[in-house]
Order: sequence, then C-alpha cells, then structure tokens
Amino acid sequence: MDEVMETTKDLSKYGLQNATAHWNLSAETLQKITVEKGMGVESENGTLSINTGKFTGRSPKDRFLVKDDYTKDRIWWGRINKPISPENFDKLYDEVVNYLSDKEIYVRDGAVCADPKYRTNVRTITEFPWSNYFIKNMFLRLNEAELEDFEEDWLVLCAPGYECPNPKEFGIIAGNFSILNYTKKIALVGGSEYPGEMKKGVFTALNLILPVDKNVLPMHCSANVGKDGDTAIYFGLSGTGKTTLSADPDRKLIGDDEHGWTEDNTIFNFEGGCYAKVIDLTEEKEPDIYRAIRPGALLENVVFKEGTKEVDYFDSSITQNTRVSYPIDHIDNIQTPSYAANPKNIFFLTCDAFGVLPPVSKLSPGQAAYHFISGYTAKVAGTEAGINEPVPSFSACFGEPFMPLHPAVYAEMLSKKMKEAGVNVWLINTGWSGGPYGVGSRIKLKYTRAMISAILEGKLDEVEFDAHPVFGLHMPKYCPGVPTEILDPMNTWLQKGAYVSKSIQLAHSFHINFDKFASEASEEILNGGPLIDSHHSLDHHF
Repeated sequence: MDEVMETTKDLSKYGLQNATAHWNLSAETLQKITVEKGMGVESENGTLSINTGKFTGRSPKDRFLVKDDYTKDRIWWGRINKPISPENFDKLYDEVVNYLSDKEIYVRDGAVCADPKYRTNVRTITEFPWSNYFIKNMFLRLNEAELEDFEEDWLVLCAPGYECPNPKEFGIIAGNFSILNYTKKIALVGGSEYPGEMKKGVFTALNLILPVDKNVLPMHCSANVGKDGDTAIYFGLSGTGKTTLSADPDRKLIGDDEHGWTEDNTIFNFEGGCYAKVIDLTEEKEPDIYRAIRPGALLENVVFKEGTKEVDYFDSSITQNTRVSYPIDHIDNIQTPSYAANPKNIFFLTCDAFGVLPPVSKLSPGQAAYHFISGYTAKVAGTEAGINEPVPSFSACFGEPFMPLHPAVYAEMLSKKMKEAGVNVWLINTGWSGGPYGVGSRIKLKYTRAMISAILEGKLDEVEFDAHPVFGLHMPKYCPGVPTEILDPMNTWLQKGAYVSKSIQLAHSFHINFDKFASEASEEILNGGPLIDSHHSLDHHF
C-alpha cells in the first residue's frame, strides 16, 4: 500500500501533464531515493541529512496572500500580509504546474488538526523527495482506510527548482515566493528549498480559517498535560525556552509549535511532528530532541565532523538555523491523540536581556491580552567589542509573520477564553537578572523550572503578590525553590536608580510598539500596558 507509483491519478485536474507521480512513499523509500539522487546523505546513525541551498529559513518578504472577496476586508494588510491579485496568482500557478509537468514528482496525502472535528485534509505535491519526507513527518499521517477515499481540503504545491524569471510582472519581489489563496485553498511555494515554508503556509491558512469560520483560537505555542489532565500552554519566541520548558518528564507533550483552542474547551495540536532547532544541541540539555534524531527524522543544514558522518551540532557555518523534523512519536512522553482539555495555566516566555522584567509574574486578563499582542522578547546585540546593549523585539501574538488577522482579534479571543476557563496567565522571564546583558546574569534554568513547577502544582495560589511599579505586573513574594530576593528584580540591581531608568526605557519601547494596535484594542487591553507613558512621571510609584 505504501509504495504506489502512478501517472494518472487525479493529476490532470491540477493542470499537471505527463508527470510521474509517487504517492505516499514510506520514509525508507524517500530516504533511499534522496541519497541515490545525491540530494542528501545519511549520518552515522542512519538519519537523513539534507541541505536547503540558498534559503536556510523562511523569507517573510516573499510571502503573499491573494486579495479577493474573501480576504480583502478580513486580512490585516501591511508589511507582514502583502497582497497579490488573483490574476497574478493564476499566472504563477500555471508557471509552476508547467514546470512540474513531465517531471518525477512526489505526492503526500495527510491532514492537520488532531481534533477530528477540525481535521483538514492536505494534499502536498513536491518536486523533491525529501520535501515530501518533511511533510510525512510534520503533518498527521493517515491510515489505509483514510487514504482510500481521500479528498483534499487544501493543496500545497512546492517547486523549489522553479524561479520566476520576471517577478515584477507577477506582482512579486523576487524569483522565490510563498503564496496563499484562501478561495482556491492552495498554498504555492516556488524558488525556495526551505521546507518550513510549506509548514508555515498551512499554519497561516489555519490562522484565518479557524477563528473566522470555526471560532477556534489558533496559537503559536507548545502545550503539555499533567497526570490529572491539567493542560499548560507555553508561548514564546525563539530563544525563550519554549521547547525546553514544555519537555517535562512528568507531563505529556501535546505538541511543540501550533495549537487550536476550541469552543468545546479542547486544546489540539495542528501537527503530527516536531520541527526543532539543533544548534548547540546536547543530550544533556535537550534529551528528547537529541534522542529523536534517528532514522525517520530529517536533519537540515548540519555539518559533519571532518572525515566522519558524525554531526557537529556546534558548527553553524551553514546557518544558525540548523533543524530537525521528526514524527511526534519519536518522543516517548506524548499525549495520544494530540489533544486535551482547557488549560489551567498559560505561560508567556520572554528573554528580557534588559534585566527589567520579574522572573515570574501573574497577569490580569487585560495585561495578558496586552502582552499577547506585544509578543516581547529581547535580542542580544552582536558580540563585537563595545556592543552589549540588547535590542527589544516584538512579534504580535508571539507569531506575527503567520497571523493574517489583526492581532487584536486573536487577543480578544484569548481574553474571552481565559475568563471563561478561569485560566491563570503568567509572564516568565528566562532572560537577565541583576542588570542588563553584559552586567547581570541569565536567570538559572533550575529556578525557572521551579517557578513553573510551583505554578502547575498550585503552590502560588495562596501567596501574596506585589505590583511592579512600572509594568503593574503581580510579582509573588515567595516561590518554593527560588531565592526570594530575585523575585523582585529591583532587589538584584546594585543601583536602584539605574533599574528605574532602564524600566522606563523598556516601558517606552512597549508603548511605541503598541501604538499601531491601539485603535483596535479595547480599554481593558490598553490599561494592561505599563503604568507610565511619555507624559507621566514615575515619582509617585517609588
């Protein structure tokens, strides 16, 4: 059943002519073809390793959404969500199918959304065998009966070898592109071998369809569930500890990246796999990911130690964004199927390199919506001499590049669901304490784990809280397993005045970032921001 090669099955309806199509090949067969074609090599333990060429990550500036009757008044058009006309999409689609015609191609029938009520069938047609391998890992795998009468809800067409020779004539910027057509339900990827374009294309599709048509809140987060069925959700941008903190030996992983929160009080995983960064990976630091890298997984852009097939995870000479995709069942401790009940706790993870935010604080519904829309973390500037000042980084809803609606739409949904479910929302700073980057030190992972454990075990339910003078966040006065003096960040700074001015500086960054959302945000959300703005003095707060 797994090894099917056909030249006719339904392909003409896509405009593909005389293509030799391989349907739903096994991982072993796809790996064999990839190696035979010289498109990949096997590492010492038999894991397939490929190189994604020019693009080692997504290219956000080359992502377009078709502007038509369905999308024109729904999408938050701008720098992130750029329009393309239906006519230009059709022309590009024809270009891509002409390019793929007469070629050997690979078809994968799978699905997204683990909750059967929201299951969405996706047919993916790829030029490369290993792109198909990636989809096999990342989407939900279907059984024989489900494949028998398969009809797709969405089509993904991926042609990395096609580059548009005259982009301006098609309303795009460069020869590569990633385009979504919500009316025709097609995701079109060309000119980039980076497989994350396919995954994030489908995620972006769901981020409009689910809230608009199904009243489901889509979230860029990881999730796990405890022995008593208590679900926890972890939002966080790259480098904040999302993957590390959601991998907990005492809790089952629901998923590591993309989830929906339904009106039936369910949290479900969109995917059937994990797509993890592997830069600086060690078994000690990330045992689950490290052990998941075995046959059936797909490594991207890693480098082998000289003269061997052993991966050097510390070598970033191709890219910092080295990755692995693997089926979720490569992790031992998973929730099957990948959904669970309403969350009891939500964690917003941030790596504050300014050393301003408390290591743990509790948020009101208004604050939660404000910080959700803000999606704050800080990037540490380069390691050049004299440059040690962090840079604030904001990504709305902790996933701005994939959110087609106005961020306030998602924030209002989150706020409503939080109130209905009686969920607690916490801001966890995994960044600096005792001063900014270069002065203070990174908060110890064991303290962060202790804070999260205390919250999950209900040990902060009865403690007293102080309000942060600038951000208004509620800081616990006590947390088991954590030194009390670090709970209020001002205590950790030698110069209190320097702490105050750094707090005000960061608060201004929040306000400036939030200006573009303010017109759509409710009064409750606006009041959830820092307590000061450009026109207020802080004297009375201290």
